[in-house]
Amino acid sequence: MLDLKRIRENEAQVREGLARRGLSTEVIDAVLERDRERRRLLSETEGLKSRRNRTSEEVGALRKRGADTSAIQAEVRALGERIAALDDRVREIRAGLDALLLGIPNVPHASVPTGGGAARNVVLREVGARRAFDFEPRTHVEIGERLGILDLARATRMSGAGFPLFVGAGARLQRALLNFMLDLHVREHGYTEVWPPVLCNSAAMTGTGQLPKLAEDMYRLAADDLYLIPTAEVPVTNIYREEIIARPLPVCLTAYSACFRREAGAAGRETRGIIRVHQFDKVEMVKFVAPESSYDELEKLLDNAEDVLRRLGLAYRVVALCSGDISFAAAKCYDVELWAPGQRDWLEVSSCSNFEDFQARRAGIRYRDAGGKVRFVHTLNGSGVALPRLVVAILENGQQADGSVVLPEAVVPYMGGVSRIEVPV
Repeated sequence: MLDLKRIRENEAQVREGLARRGLSTEVIDAVLERDRERRRLLSETEGLKSRRNRTSEEVGALRKRGADTSAIQAEVRALGERIAALDDRVREIRAGLDALLLGIPNVPHASVPTGGGAARNVVLREVGARRAFDFEPRTHVEIGERLGILDLARATRMSGAGFPLFVGAGARLQRALLNFMLDLHVREHGYTEVWPPVLCNSAAMTGTGQLPKLAEDMYRLAADDLYLIPTAEVPVTNIYREEIIARPLPVCLTAYSACFRREAGAAGRETRGIIRVHQFDKVEMVKFVAPESSYDELEKLLDNAEDVLRRLGLAYRVVALCSGDISFAAAKCYDVELWAPGQRDWLEVSSCSNFEDFQARRAGIRYRDAGGKVRFVHTLNGSGVALPRLVVAILENGQQADGSVVLPEAVVPYMGGVSRIEVPV
């Protein structure tokens, strides 16, 4: 949530940020109008309270002299009723103001490229060579079904489209990759592992910005006011909800979770196989950092995500998202994309974002600076990384002419020494 003071004092900057996202700035007019009314009523209320206090003192003095106080007491009661009515109106305006603020996205950082959509994103670098084939590369669906490690037909029969079923070496590969990534982030990147719930309440979802904007994209248990999480970002960020963090910053946490999303894209190539699904597994990285270091920490977070792919030996690229393509809550975002030869396309496997204090204000996450002042932290998160498209890239890049798949060396120890998935005889 944007700071109301920031909107008031830096109106032009906020309007420019919304315009860079391609959004109307009329909501800022509504916010400022309500803010002016709220502050006017607060000023009036304070004046009436001072008057009531003075009048109450007069009542006491008159009583000591034995004078009739009935008229002045009636005035005190009338003042109290007016103050109560104004307090109710201020609360009403504040509630409406908060509702407006919850619907306003973050302001893009000055370094974010300006543009209206994905076509204006900027490729910053491409790392690793795309594999050349002396045969026509197959898709991950063809590879997985031939190897007997991916069974989409049975998964669809039990759950519907968008819910994959991995079997045998495919299931083990999922587990191996998760353990590889968690070990890397904990042992070498300095994160603390947590194991969060996969159900969170509406307050938690609001804190990280999924609600109210993305309500229709999530699975909700209406009777319990609980949502299946779309990413571990939600529970991990909310660990410190409504707290002043007592630990030294930065606090760096990593977690595995299953993730659930209703929105799975329009019918077409991306909905076939496991490129875009309703349920998937992911390792997430979350940071709570001091404001002055948050953009340095974003670069470190990005490098941590890239390190996963470097060690797996996969060709990837880093993309700076433009102002019209960053998420609702982000001030700046990088996407990391893997090359998938069977798709002849790049597939996003990680988004690394700096939210500045946007989530922290919504969730009440604070810290004490060196001078003891309580301030809002900056929150960051990034996939480290998401599994389905990583598996797509591993299968499609590791495929051999005979249908087998050679696995990246880094994951072999987690596969019990298995370096190749063979076609069953």
